[in-house]
Amino acid sequence: MKFLVDAQLPKRLARFLQSAGYDALHTSDLPQKNAPPDSDLNTLSIQEQRILIRKDADFVESFLLQKQPYKLLLISTGNINNNELENLFQKNLEQIMALLETHSYIEISRDTIIIHQ
Repeated sequence: MKFLVDAQLPKRLARFLQSAGYDALHTSDLPQKNAPPDSDLNTLSIQEQRILIRKDADFVESFLLQKQPYKLLLISTGNINNNELENLFQKNLEQIMALLETHSYIEISRDTIIIHQ
C-alpha cells in the first residue's frame, strides 16, 4: 500500500508508515512542498494509487461525488499531539490496513474506526 500524508499532519506519520514497510510520502516531500492544490493531491493519489491521509474533511465531498482521491483515510481526532497520533496508528495499523484492502474511505477517531460506504 502507498500513502500520501497531507500537510496538516506531521511528517513523522509518513516516516512511521515507512518504518512499518509502506511507501509513504508527506506533502512536504513534493515539489510544491506543503502547498500543492487539492487537485494535484487527487491526481497524484489516483495516478500512483496512494491513499490520502487527511485531517481536514474537505476531501469527503470530492470523494463521495467524484471518487477522488484514490482512497481516503480521514483522521477525526480533533487536536492530537504527534505521540498520541503515532500511538493511535501503532495500535490500529493492522486493522487499518485490512480495511483499506476492501474499502475506499475510512475514518479513524481516538476510539473507533468507521467504514464509510
